[in-house]
Amino acid sequence: MHTRTVLADRHALIAPDGHVPSAFPGWENATGFVILSPAMGADLSQILITFESNEGSATFPADEHEHALYIETGSATIDIEDGESIALATTGFIFIPPYTAFTLHGDESTRVTLFRKVYEPDPNLGLPPLIHGLASDVPDEPFLGHERARLQTLLPIDPRYDLAINIFTYQPGATLPFVETHIMEHGLLMLSGQGIYRLENAYYPVEAGDAIWMAPYCPQWFAAIGDTPASYLYYKNVHRLP
Repeated sequence: MHTRTVLADRHALIAPDGHVPSAFPGWENATGFVILSPAMGADLSQILITFESNEGSATFPADEHEHALYIETGSATIDIEDGESIALATTGFIFIPPYTAFTLHGDESTRVTLFRKVYEPDPNLGLPPLIHGLASDVPDEPFLGHERARLQTLLPIDPRYDLAINIFTYQPGATLPFVETHIMEHGLLMLSGQGIYRLENAYYPVEAGDAIWMAPYCPQWFAAIGDTPASYLYYKNVHRLP
């Protein structure tokens, strides 16, 4: 059988046709699809979470992991261990600091992408605060002056955060202005549209639902194709000396 999924030493394209569900302790009527993880060589995990009923829940313990969640479809409620309860609709996002337990609730319409990694502390900085909002309320800006390639920065530019979560949207025919090669690792989810992604020396057709892993220094470039804009959500590690 055919699949567009590719796993290389320093990059991966994971197409939805190969998703395999996982069950985890403390989860009820919820399914996790571990799309990216340290098992493939990454320093982060990217997990798709869906729910089988209106009573679905996924619990995460308080440990050294930090989490950033994005609501792809439907709605979700996040119960934080301090008693705070946060409701998010489609395009909602939330960053939950390390050492914070929480439970994610959803229903059959809910799809959530979660980024999870071990927090890298800085002895001169405190922990980053919890923050949430709607991506649809975040203004976009031209990327390096390119009006047809626009960037939304979801988390504050604050050195307490050792990760960034952004959304890139390209008009048809727009591209990254150059082939990027940098220390930052990426986990990525195609939200809409289609395009061509260069990873190292290979070029891959990509579309909504695809996930991509890029190791540090993986040469990368994107071009949007088709009749509609292409958009992707991505993670990168920031604000820490190598």
